[in-house]
Amino acid sequence: RAPVKAAKARGRSDARRFRLAKPRPPSPRCAMRTHVFPLVILTLLAVVLALPSRAQEKASGPARYQAGVRTRDGIGKYYFGREIAHYMTHLAAPWLDRPEREQEERPDLVMKALALRPGDTVADIGCGTGYFSWRMAEVIGAKGAVYGVEIQPEMLDLLAGKMKERGVTNVLGVLGTTTDPKLPKPVDLVLMVDVYHEFDHPWEMMDAICRQLKPGGRVVFVEYRGEDPEVPIKPLHKMTEAQVKKEMTAQPLEHVETIRTLPRQHVIIFRKRAESAKP
Repeated sequence: RAPVKAAKARGRSDARRFRLAKPRPPSPRCAMRTHVFPLVILTLLAVVLALPSRAQEKASGPARYQAGVRTRDGIGKYYFGREIAHYMTHLAAPWLDRPEREQEERPDLVMKALALRPGDTVADIGCGTGYFSWRMAEVIGAKGAVYGVEIQPEMLDLLAGKMKERGVTNVLGVLGTTTDPKLPKPVDLVLMVDVYHEFDHPWEMMDAICRQLKPGGRVVFVEYRGEDPEVPIKPLHKMTEAQVKKEMTAQPLEHVETIRTLPRQHVIIFRKRAESAKP
C-alpha cells in the first residue's frame, strides 16, 4: 500500500503543478490592459515623433539670426551677415539736435525725397526728439498725422517737449517695442533715419511695419553710406545700399529708388508689393 499511496501522492502533486502551469483565460480587466497598453505606446510614439517638427517650428524665428563675435559697437547678433549695432539711449539726445546736423545731413533734401502730400499719415520710427517729425507735420498739415515712435519713454518726453515748443499738434508719440512699433493706424509712409541698423529684431520689426502699411505705402531708410570710408561714422552705424536691399528681400517690399544727393547718407526707398497690399 505504501507504494500505491506514494504514487497517488505524486499524482496529486503532478496534477497540482500542471494546474498551476496551465494558462488561465484572461479576465476582462486583463483583456482591457492587453488592448489599451499598445494604444498608449502608439500614442506616446506619435508624440515623440511630433516633437522635432514642433521644435523646428519654434526655432524658425530665432534661426533668422546668428550669434557671432561681439565687437565694441555691436551686440554679437548677426542678420544677413551684418552685426547689429547698439542703440543710442536718450542720454545722447542732444546730439540729435546739434546745429551742424543741418549741413551734415541736409534734412531739406530728405524732405524733398519723401514727396509727402497734405493729409498723409506717416510714422517716424526712432523719432528721437522729433528732428524730422515736426518737418513732416508741417507738410502734411492738420488733416495728416505723424506717429513718432520710440522704445524709450524718456525720449517720448523729450519729443513732447520739443513739439510743444514749436506749437506742433499733429505729432503723436507712440511707445513701441523692439519687435513692433505699435502704430495706431495704417500709414502711407514709414521713415527711419539712422535707426534701422540698431534694430535688435529687424525681421520682426519690419514685418510689423509692413503689416501697417497702406496699399502702395512706402518705407524710407536714411542711412550713412557704408560704401564710403570717408564718412566719419563708426562702421556698424553705417549701411551699404546692397545690405539694405538684401535684408528687405525677407519682406513684401520692392525697391523703388536710391537717392544719393545727401553729403553722407543715402535715401533708400521701398514700396509695399502689390500682391501684399492688403491692409
